[in-house]
Amino acid sequence: MFASLFVLLYLGHLLADYPLQSDHQATHKADRTTTGWVAALTHAATHVATCAAALTVGALVLDDVALSLPVVAAALVWIGASHAFIDRRWPVLWWMRNTGSTAWIAHGGAAHVDQTAHVLAVGLAALALSA
Repeated sequence: MFASLFVLLYLGHLLADYPLQSDHQATHKADRTTTGWVAALTHAATHVATCAAALTVGALVLDDVALSLPVVAAALVWIGASHAFIDRRWPVLWWMRNTGSTAWIAHGGAAHVDQTAHVLAVGLAALALSA
């Protein structure tokens, strides 16, 4: 069941991060303003909605997906909160600066670290759902 849940949540993540993210959200979600927080939280809400939809479809269509509503609720809160935190950008930059990856920041590495952090968060949610 873990593999199915991971794929469903990863698909929800990709949909929310790319085709469903507005230019405004992408540009402003890290701003330290009210506009930035609104952009970050609406983008995180899109992640929650797409992952909820993916889990719903999976539960209806796949034989190996059986879900507990309280665990689903906790996983979706985790997905939204972790996504909003990671996308503020400073956590990724802090990580890279403190692990010796400062040169990679200048060469576009932050986007890769950002996505890796998101995949880790999705993976943890899938583990919780399959436990």
